Amino acid sequence: MVRSLWTGASGMNGQQANIDAISNNLSNVNTTGYKQQRAEFEDLIYQTVKLAGTPATEDTVTPVGIEMGAGVRVAATQRIFSQGSLQNTQVATDVAIDGEGFFRVQQYDGSFAYTRDGSFKVDSTGQLVTSNGCRIMPEIIMPEGFQLETLAVSQDGRVSVKVNGSNEPVQVGQLELYRFPNAAGLEALGDNLFKVGNASGMPIAGRPGFEGMGALHHKFLEMSNVSVVNEMVQMIVAQRAYEFSSKAVQTSDNMLSVAANLKR
Repeated sequence: MVRSLWTGASGMNGQQANIDAISNNLSNVNTTGYKQQRAEFEDLIYQTVKLAGTPATEDTVTPVGIEMGAGVRVAATQRIFSQGSLQNTQVATDVAIDGEGFFRVQQYDGSFAYTRDGSFKVDSTGQLVTSNGCRIMPEIIMPEGFQLETLAVSQDGRVSVKVNGSNEPVQVGQLELYRFPNAAGLEALGDNLFKVGNASGMPIAGRPGFEGMGALHHKFLEMSNVSVVNEMVQMIVAQRAYEFSSKAVQTSDNMLSVAANLKR
C-alpha cells in the first residue's frame, strides 16, 4: 500500500516535468531558431517478489514471476532539431539556415558558442554581431563608407556590400556553418546559444550548401519548430496522466484509512 503512494507520487513528479517542458516550448513559439524539447521517461527499479522459473512442482516451473514497479522518472529532455519555417523579414542583416548547421559566435569570455538565430546586427565598429553583441566567427567587418541596405549574402555564405562612390559590391567575408555528430548533445546556454558538450562531439566546419551543410537565405529568419496544436494536445495528455497518478495516491490513502478504522 505504501509502495503505491510513492509510485503515484513519482508519476505526478514526472508529469510535472513534462508540463515544464511543454510550457517552455509554448513560451518560445516565436523565438527565432528555437528547437522543441520533449520529455522522455523510464520506469524505475523493480522489486522481485518471485522469480520467473521458480519450481512449482517436481516437473513444472512458474512461467512468469512477480515484479512490483516503483514508478517513473524523467530520463532525458530530448531537443528536436527539425527545420523551422522560414519567414521573410526584408531586413538586410537577417540570415536563415535551411538545413543542417549552426553559426559560430565568440562570447565575451573568448569561448565559442553556436546558434541557429540569424537575426544579426552591425555594431559601431562595423562588425557583424548577434543581438547580444557576440561577434560572428569568422569575423565579418564592413568597410568604411559601406551602405547597409546593399548588404547581400549568397546561399553559400559570401557576404558583400557596396561602398559609397562605387557601383560594384565588395566581398567582405565568408560565413561558415558547423555541424555536430550528435546535435542533441549540445548544452543550451540561453540567449539562443549552445555550447559543445561531452555528448555532442566536436564541431565540423563547412561552407553553406556543401558537404551536408544547409544553404543560407538572405533576409529570412528561421522560426521555432514548435507546433502549438501538438503542444496543446500533449498538455492535455500530461494533465490527464497527472490526474490519474493523483487518483492513485488518493485511492491508496483511502485504503489506508479503511485499514486504520477496522477496529471501530
